[in-house]
Amino acid sequence: MDTLFVIPARGGSKGIPGKNIKLLNGKPLIQYSIDYALQFVPASQICVSTDSTDIVEVAEACGVPVNFIRPGQLASDHSGTYEVLMHALEHHQPGKEWKKLVLLQPTSPFRERRHLEEAMAEMSDDLDMVVSVSLSKNNPYFNLFEEDKEGFLQVSKKTEGITRRQDAPEVYAYNGSIYVIRVGAFFEYPGFASFQKIRKYVMEPEYSVDLDTPRDWAFAEFLFTQEFLH
Repeated sequence: MDTLFVIPARGGSKGIPGKNIKLLNGKPLIQYSIDYALQFVPASQICVSTDSTDIVEVAEACGVPVNFIRPGQLASDHSGTYEVLMHALEHHQPGKEWKKLVLLQPTSPFRERRHLEEAMAEMSDDLDMVVSVSLSKNNPYFNLFEEDKEGFLQVSKKTEGITRRQDAPEVYAYNGSIYVIRVGAFFEYPGFASFQKIRKYVMEPEYSVDLDTPRDWAFAEFLFTQEFLH
């Protein structure tokens, strides 16, 4: 009862127009995250933050009332997720003291119940955040490069003795699917980049799909034909 689920979904999208309510395998994209949240908490603990009345209609049709409309200054291409979440904390049930916030981005529709259960199990009162990641094939010790002052490529992180990818330390990329955040961290730090204590929750590559381009969307449609999702 101390956890707020936030699903941020603005109306504008350049890569895939109207993607948050675009039908994916027959369902509006945002419904995947709403249905997922409803497995864990009642609708009163789910906040859909949006500037779009069309998204409000879809969210409420899925059983989640929308208590406020996100202001335009928090719905542009330059709006930060951190500020959007702060706004949600202030405007969804004002005065309620939440201890944890779960961020579910609608652009990550592939989650199983166990994913959040396992991520929540990693969370503790002394952490700022547990975040879902995928193991990255690109590695700054081996195959990621930067230009030097003369314009020549140099490996991003130089370490003696690394000549094979297998010898390089594992690195991870946020996959955008699940964030479990200690609410107190919002008031202690100016942004996510300032968080000090973050632990990873590794998700399988097939679930680490973030829909940003038409190609991503086509791949997501393909995944629904695969047996592991059934």
